[in-house]
Amino acid sequence: MSPATDFSVALLTHLAARGLRHVVLTPGSRSQALALAAAELDRRGILDLTVRVDERSAAFTALGIARETGLPVAIVTTSGTAVGNLLPAVMEAHHSGVPLIVLSADRPAELRGTGANQTTWQPGIFGAFVRLELDVEPPSAPAAEPVDEALGLSPDPETLATNATDAALGREGMPGPVHLNLQFREPLSGAFPELPATNLGDPAPSHPALAHALEPGPRTVVVAGDGAGAEAEELAHAGGWPLIAEVSSGARFGPNLIVAYRALLAGDLAAHVERVVVFGHPTLSREVPALLARPDVQLVVVASGGERITPGHDGRMLVDRVEASAEAIAASREPDARAWLGRWVMASRHQLELDDPELPAPDVEAPRSGDLGRRREYAKAELAAARASISRPVLALAVWRATWPHDRLVLGASRLIREVDKIVPGKKITVHANRGLAGIDGTASTAIGVALASQTDAKGGITRVLLGDLTLLHDVGGLLIGDGERRPRVQLIVANDGGGTIFDSLEVAATADPDAFARVMRTPQSVSIEQLAAAYGWSYTRVSTRAELDRALTSPAGPLSIVEVPFGEMQ
Repeated sequence: MSPATDFSVALLTHLAARGLRHVVLTPGSRSQALALAAAELDRRGILDLTVRVDERSAAFTALGIARETGLPVAIVTTSGTAVGNLLPAVMEAHHSGVPLIVLSADRPAELRGTGANQTTWQPGIFGAFVRLELDVEPPSAPAAEPVDEALGLSPDPETLATNATDAALGREGMPGPVHLNLQFREPLSGAFPELPATNLGDPAPSHPALAHALEPGPRTVVVAGDGAGAEAEELAHAGGWPLIAEVSSGARFGPNLIVAYRALLAGDLAAHVERVVVFGHPTLSREVPALLARPDVQLVVVASGGERITPGHDGRMLVDRVEASAEAIAASREPDARAWLGRWVMASRHQLELDDPELPAPDVEAPRSGDLGRRREYAKAELAAARASISRPVLALAVWRATWPHDRLVLGASRLIREVDKIVPGKKITVHANRGLAGIDGTASTAIGVALASQTDAKGGITRVLLGDLTLLHDVGGLLIGDGERRPRVQLIVANDGGGTIFDSLEVAATADPDAFARVMRTPQSVSIEQLAAAYGWSYTRVSTRAELDRALTSPAGPLSIVEVPFGEMQ
């Protein structure tokens, strides 16, 4: 018998009973009991297993699954550097409030510091980025006083599963990552034990706190940052207040949406704001933080899964929930309140007309006209539109328009997410982005995790990913999906300008030596994305006109596809 196997089976089974559905693992010797237990539970339909070669890719795949489902996802690794490779995803999960459960296999504690192979100090490796960390002693069975009814194991897998799930879901705080460091002794695996029938459970329902009621009076705007959710739109609609919703907020829809908020916050209208209600984590502009930092503005900051925005002044109220009072709802129908909202909406529409990246709209009545000249002008306009080159705003709009509620859209942390945020209209679709730390790490892997979670039970849709060339190259390993692993429908749209042109907009571009700036900031590259796609088994399409782009977006070449959109020197 193998206590390692018995314990691993019991731990994963108890996690499944508390709502865990997905396990992502990488191969390794010390973690073999966990890996084989996960494979058997996957075969029995108790867990859904995903296998990846690289730990960093595995961790971001798990992050994507957890982002989409809102449920904890387990990550299984062997000991040593494998655990360290999880740190970027754990950091992102901490800052964005995504529930992960790291199950790292380890040597027994007495081998630490002795030079034993693949042995290091794994407890504490994630520092302040985990909600709970436990260094679990090697399992032994049977225990002198059994603590697990099924197998008589010590330590107690049921208690570990309960504590890990509660901490990951934020039962007593914010949701986020958890680390169980599991020491194992030889024999590292054995026969799969017989277990009673498993009742798959759901996470215990949370009990929402009492809502803070917002009273009428101050001129109010609602700000929805990353991960805010639909509650932000509901509040803005109920109170009749302008809604500033970032593209990954989950609130970018509705009649109160202010798309051109940057220009408006930089203008005279912003000076009249007296109260701001903040949901989520705003990260995509300088104008919103400047508004929140104003000492003359009342702030109501609503709890979210990730870190709260806490500007450093006293006019701030932190609440768990918020709603418009009956008086505020009634006041929203009064002329003054309607005029306040109307000024924002009309100013935003006017600004969007000024910034419109589209060609002039063709005369839609012309094809039916009896005037031959008019029909010819229409045909010329149609041809010009089809042959037009692709700008970043046009790319952003095209991807947004091609995405529907049954799809998913993932945005990389590059200049493109800001292009999307500046111009796309309201639309109730699911958008994901790693905005906790706004790094380019693991974007492709995160998107594949989102796709794996969203395309279950024969659901339709595709996961589109809009990212830059460096963001793709930073996660090339995420393109590797091994034989026998599920291949979801994913389309990577890569804006390739040969390096990090986002830095061109920073002050340093005007002062640095051009050659040094190019080398250490823009980091130019000339990788063949077509050959890269072929190496990893992805289909490839290169587009240079709007007509080609529209065809590629609406008719993907395969379940795993890359669309390259060259810019600048790459054209």
